[in-house]
Amino acid sequence: MNEYPVRAGSMLYTLVDPNKGHEIAYNRWYERDHFYAGCLIGPWLFAGKRWVATRELKNLRFPDDSNVTVPVDRGSYLATYFVLEGKHDEHFKWAAEQVWDLYANDRGFPERQHAHTVMFNAPWASYRDEEHVPIELSFDHPYQGLGNVFLDRSEGTSDEELRRFLETSALPSLLYSGSPVASCVNWKPIPRNDEIDGNAPMDLGSPTGNEERTNQMFFLEDDPRDVWNLFVEYGNQINESGLATVSLAAPFIPTVVGTDIYTDQLW
Repeated sequence: MNEYPVRAGSMLYTLVDPNKGHEIAYNRWYERDHFYAGCLIGPWLFAGKRWVATRELKNLRFPDDSNVTVPVDRGSYLATYFVLEGKHDEHFKWAAEQVWDLYANDRGFPERQHAHTVMFNAPWASYRDEEHVPIELSFDHPYQGLGNVFLDRSEGTSDEELRRFLETSALPSLLYSGSPVASCVNWKPIPRNDEIDGNAPMDLGSPTGNEERTNQMFFLEDDPRDVWNLFVEYGNQINESGLATVSLAAPFIPTVVGTDIYTDQLW
């Protein structure tokens, strides 16, 4: 089998801050209840991963005037989920009903604020190695970190032009032989739709971004703090191209499941 039928078609991306003083309670609620009850038990959602940005990691974010996280250091816990290709509407119809049912049964968590919760689709991936870990397995592979870069393409630049530049010029500067960056998956935001999103029972944070937006997720084999200079150089290359600007570059590390590690390092 050369083409495997389990393919990521869309993604839920949810970046959240617990209210101060509720960090441990939020972490436990999310990973012991909501991660499963709100997402993984739903139809066609096949993979999920939680990431965290400590104060040290937030200090590495750029630019300071980000329009994704406002202010730039907003958003401590990131949860990312893949939905099977072609099954987006079916899953999120379930999810819209499920979240209201959970809240009605006192299984929500009001002491939190969404920084940027958005659905994405139309993924395309680039890899460092010919024999690589497919994106569909990236949440289960023991990567050491995530480099997350949001791009807004410039007026007069098409998606095709930007992708050509990324594939031929920008991405090779990160996905070279021996690089700590193993892969990159690129996503387009899905505008919020009350019929699909179910008019969520909480504010979802900053706007989705329009057709100009691309969300890049880089999977790292080293701690992002040790390699972030690569992303600073990458951001400069993007900005200098005139084809797009970096709206947010943010590093994350995986949470340690079943523990409260990092809850005292967020602020």
